[in-house]
Amino acid sequence: MSELLEFLRLLLVDPFALFGDLPVRQWLTDMVNWIVANFRDLFRTYVSPPVRGVMQAIQGGLAATPPGLLLIAVFLIGWRAASWRVGLFSLVALTLVGIMGVWDALMVTLSLVTTAVLFCVMIGLPLGILCARSGPFSTLMRPILDIMQTTPPFVYLVPAVMLFSIGNVPGLIATIIFAMPPMIRLTNLGIRQVRPEYLEAAVAFGSTPRQILWKVQFPLALPTIMAGLNQTIMLALSMVVIAAIIGAGGLGLEVYAGLERLNIGQAFVGGIAIVLLAMVLDRITQGLGEKAPGQKRDNSP
Repeated sequence: MSELLEFLRLLLVDPFALFGDLPVRQWLTDMVNWIVANFRDLFRTYVSPPVRGVMQAIQGGLAATPPGLLLIAVFLIGWRAASWRVGLFSLVALTLVGIMGVWDALMVTLSLVTTAVLFCVMIGLPLGILCARSGPFSTLMRPILDIMQTTPPFVYLVPAVMLFSIGNVPGLIATIIFAMPPMIRLTNLGIRQVRPEYLEAAVAFGSTPRQILWKVQFPLALPTIMAGLNQTIMLALSMVVIAAIIGAGGLGLEVYAGLERLNIGQAFVGGIAIVLLAMVLDRITQGLGEKAPGQKRDNSP
């Protein structure tokens, strides 16, 4: 009887003591150490070079472009993607960043975001299409995407550094993993939400599954896919800033250096530049999404 009462008391007061402490920390540490010991050379040989090569090509192109020419290009892209108001807003916003003296850091951040988003699209778009076409694969991917989206960003930095050392590449790898889920989820959602009668009409006219995908489902799902791209860009920008801690550079480094030195002005300038870049990228991608079939145009900047 006394043993039963003691059990009930522990069950109410400290139920975790009945099970003991699970060594989850040690399990995770051993798992990461095993991956690093067995796959670090593989990752550095086959994953790092293409990511670094794309980033260096984009960064070199941006650095070689005169700022005035780049501002004109941004204005034209904003104008054609959305409206002249968005183009003018983009021009003014990036001009303000240049006046604040962080243009070079902006180019580094833009190259990092562009590289990360490019890989997110290259990997996430096919995975999203595969999820839409296969129920079991979608079920398998759902918990993986949940983990990728809900894991705190700083957690990605530890294995990235252990596998790739410090620098731009581990920051980019962490950014790609963190920013990819919206691209997969919304591609899957957009294709699944295409109305059945459109698919039935395509089948009635003798379309092949490939033709149905690229000529019916994909165009009609494009607004949702562009919303996923928009979210991916925003997440990539936020993660690139955090990745400055492991040497990714760019505007995040301005914020981090200002925080480390308690230099309020430097931190605020970096933060303002990040906000302006985020607004420019957001307006342009929203404009592209609104140009998709069946979407209303919104010319507000």
